[in-house]
Amino acid sequence: MVRIYARTHFMKLTLHHVNFATDDVSRLDRFYRDILFLDEEHNGLPTREKEKGYPGDVSFLTDGRIQFHLAEKDLEVGFRTGHAVNPVDRGHIAYRTDDISAFRKHLDQQGISYSDYGDIAVSGWHQIFFYDPDGNVIEVHQVDEQT
Repeated sequence: MVRIYARTHFMKLTLHHVNFATDDVSRLDRFYRDILFLDEEHNGLPTREKEKGYPGDVSFLTDGRIQFHLAEKDLEVGFRTGHAVNPVDRGHIAYRTDDISAFRKHLDQQGISYSDYGDIAVSGWHQIFFYDPDGNVIEVHQVDEQT
């Protein structure tokens, strides 16, 4: 767990999942189950909003601590949703926070551009996506307390 200080507020960040984008979800699912012994994840799964911009297949696996989201590659998500960052082009790593507003302010203060997806793809998860200096996509999300 990492704590970041931003404007007199501590926000918690924890690694939540790794997302791999693929043209063949079932092939990748079999690989991670058979080779790395990952199990199907049943706990804490997002409620997907397929009609809001990303209708692709996703397999949810876990090592018992970290989730793995194996998502169907979709190069059009950014165009359909009007966002610059496409989280299912090459995949991404994702962190969960307890204060998405403070984290957005932190990114603003650091001059980091981001795409605020809100809950476009996942009901009850406020998601933002941005790039690291090498172009890797990072997600930070906060779960709505009601979900």
